[in-house]
Amino acid sequence: MRDGKRQSEWVIRLKAAILLEAAMLFAVVMIWAEDGRFAEHDTVTASGSNIQWVDFNVSYEALCRAYEYDVDTYGTKIHLNWIELLSYAAAKCGGDFGVGAVEDIRTIAEKIKSGETTMEEAAKDMKYFSYYKEAYTAVLGGLVGEYEIQESPGGAYVKKYGLKGFSPIAKGFEYSDYDDFGVSRSYGYRRQHLGHDMMGQVGTPIIAAESGYVEALGWNQYGGWRIGIRSFDGKRYYYYAHLRQNYPYQGKLKEGDIVTAGEVIGYMGHTGYSTKENVNNIDQVHLHMGLQLIFDESQKEGNNEIWVDCYDLTRFLYKNRSEVYKVEGTKEWKRRMEMRDPAVEHYRKEQKGKNNT
Repeated sequence: MRDGKRQSEWVIRLKAAILLEAAMLFAVVMIWAEDGRFAEHDTVTASGSNIQWVDFNVSYEALCRAYEYDVDTYGTKIHLNWIELLSYAAAKCGGDFGVGAVEDIRTIAEKIKSGETTMEEAAKDMKYFSYYKEAYTAVLGGLVGEYEIQESPGGAYVKKYGLKGFSPIAKGFEYSDYDDFGVSRSYGYRRQHLGHDMMGQVGTPIIAAESGYVEALGWNQYGGWRIGIRSFDGKRYYYYAHLRQNYPYQGKLKEGDIVTAGEVIGYMGHTGYSTKENVNNIDQVHLHMGLQLIFDESQKEGNNEIWVDCYDLTRFLYKNRSEVYKVEGTKEWKRRMEMRDPAVEHYRKEQKGKNNT
């Protein structure tokens, strides 16, 4: 009897200890959740320079609001940077862009505009602001800035500031899409879908979303005919896949070529899922657009690759669609209004300097 009582008391104490430990663990988890909500695969140093993963959850509405503040204040005494506004909102909400994020952007933007505070002052105690700023700069860094563009075909160039990135689908060509990032794929091996699919018609002109240079061109058994374009700062790798059978690319496009945002680079198709080249094994005609971030070249290929969800980003880029025309007697389309991107000229000069040393 006495032994049974002792055993009962021991069980009670054990249960109490387990409950206490569970409560403490829950409290720690909640603290972590409130302090940035980073997943276990996120590695962040104090300087934000050792980024191993980026969950890009910025909403379309937040992108639009931050962009509007950036453009509206350009050329004024206080020019608001849209990436900093987004980074502030992310640091405040732990990267979870719910309905309150847009209001957070508006509130801090108005305070900075009125001179009540500065971004440096407002973000000084935010532990992860520098992380988000580096991560979001890697995603968005080449999309907004100064550029020159023709307002009519063959006309004079006009200097502008704003969105110089483009939708990957040419103007006048419709498509359908939904957020399919991370869904399961089974060809070859079981894996996640690390990109965004945009369904349309064979031959739809595919547009360079950002200026850069062609780093990869040719056949890939998963992506079929594909193009890989690297941004000039090396941070972004745009992957355009499943291009058209027989005539996938624009003109004589080749590796190493420099392309300007808004140019036609290829044509939609459904090639891929085959070790044999030029095969249509994809059931539905679509463009697979992937966006890979590269903070270190070791992340380019292998287990350390960082791909981000660009569904809301493509919605945002819909604001700027490249108008194209058919080149008679050919299978090609070309842009109507040419653009001059200062980043292209800067890269050319930089490469020329390297070649001369």
